[in-house]
Amino acid sequence: MRAYVAVAERSEELFDELSAAGATVLHTEGRLVLTEGGPRRAAWATNVWLDAERHGFASIKEASEILLSLGQRWHLFSQSHHRRAKLIEALLPPVEHAPLTFGARPPRAQLGSWTLLDANTLVASPHCSSQFPNGEVNFVEDRSAPPSRAYLKLWELFTLHGKRPATGDLCLDLGSSPGGWTWVMASLGARVISVDKAPLDPKVAKLPRVKYVQSSAFALDPATHPPVDWLFSDVICYPGRLLEHVERWIAAEKARNLVCTLKFQGDTDHDVARRFARIPGSNLAHLHHNKHELTWWRFG
Repeated sequence: MRAYVAVAERSEELFDELSAAGATVLHTEGRLVLTEGGPRRAAWATNVWLDAERHGFASIKEASEILLSLGQRWHLFSQSHHRRAKLIEALLPPVEHAPLTFGARPPRAQLGSWTLLDANTLVASPHCSSQFPNGEVNFVEDRSAPPSRAYLKLWELFTLHGKRPATGDLCLDLGSSPGGWTWVMASLGARVISVDKAPLDPKVAKLPRVKYVQSSAFALDPATHPPVDWLFSDVICYPGRLLEHVERWIAAEKARNLVCTLKFQGDTDHDVARRFARIPGSNLAHLHHNKHELTWWRFG
């Protein structure tokens, strides 16, 4: 059995994704979806409980003993029977979750997740897709240098997947204003071509290695553009239009690494999301710092 914790207010998106993957839904409770089968990762899940099991228990002590027989590091996903769940949690070893400093390695130890379905039934999985509580990656934030909090999406992606622009890499940042992503690339020592009709924040525009181009992101022709090490897009547009542009860059073979945000306006465009997910060698996920959007990436 697998359990999925849906992105807040996006349970319908998760149901659609699991249905398309052929999973059989056994039980739903708030944001938690229990299935028979189903993928190891789901874009609209903040965390996947990979080997979830139901366990009946008669007492608080017995519940804690069941969990400790399965593992030592646990996070409570509390959504019902809160008082009883907290009493069980108090008998488990405490696990601290301090915000990460960007550049630090994410936790390596497995973090199990559990919850109560009713007063005498728990669901627990010692192995999950994320080592962060509910898949929520929090950082010690820089509240002065970046012009917006969009930079946290890149910090999260680079932290989770261990790859980021290196000193001297050439990055193309499409739809860059006010410059949160450009700021991240420049702070890593990369060279940045920052493209947007709107101007960059003055603090970002004057950073070394940043070249601002006042233009539409879609005005650039991949066929004639010089190769870049990284292509980034946090541009506000319909996901279908973004997909067409990404496919042109892939066909032109002008970007070794690509990172894009699919920003949904109104209803979620599931068809386009699935088409992004089917691009060979790529990944699609809802990052903790995404809103009604998904992050797509393909690393070379």
